[in-house]
Amino acid sequence: MVNDNFADERHWLSLLKNGERRAFDAIYQHYSHPIYARILAMTKLPELADELLQDIFLKVWEMHDRIDESLSFQAWIYKIAEHTVYDHYRKMARDAKMREHLLRNFAELYYHTEDYILNKERINLLEKALQRLPAQRQLIFKLCRIEGKSYEEAAAILNISTSTVSNQLVKATKSIKDFVFFNSREFLIFMIAFYLRK
Repeated sequence: MVNDNFADERHWLSLLKNGERRAFDAIYQHYSHPIYARILAMTKLPELADELLQDIFLKVWEMHDRIDESLSFQAWIYKIAEHTVYDHYRKMARDAKMREHLLRNFAELYYHTEDYILNKERINLLEKALQRLPAQRQLIFKLCRIEGKSYEEAAAILNISTSTVSNQLVKATKSIKDFVFFNSREFLIFMIAFYLRK
């Protein structure tokens, strides 16, 4: 429902920027319903949508002095809403039991990420994941997955057995997939979508 007393948004934003509570109340009344509807569509849980809505408006109040009246307030508050929902799912993903649950439920998506992690457009994410690997595992991954060398070629270059190459490559690939899966914003969006589809 649109607040009939909200004709002059800039006036209310100016008051809010100065910390006036009545301006905050007017803005809450004007924006809370459409934002709640969007959060509910993303989470499918009314209790969670209520909680996140309060978090969003708490952030608006805490940042009221940073409001730029020359920019779109609607775009700003919707961006806060989007980040609040994503942050909630990131916190869930950091929980060990939740990670196991996500990997179980999104196994098909998770095990088809190799094309994604090797996409040149995402080289920074891949580099970050590689840097977390032990030196030999990192080198094996680069030789086999990036340079396209066979296990035998990589084994000869590194003077190790092909079984060592195979074992290390499995571990390297899993570590990188884990990193990509839990650190990519795009995967977070996919994760939410897959979760809500169930």
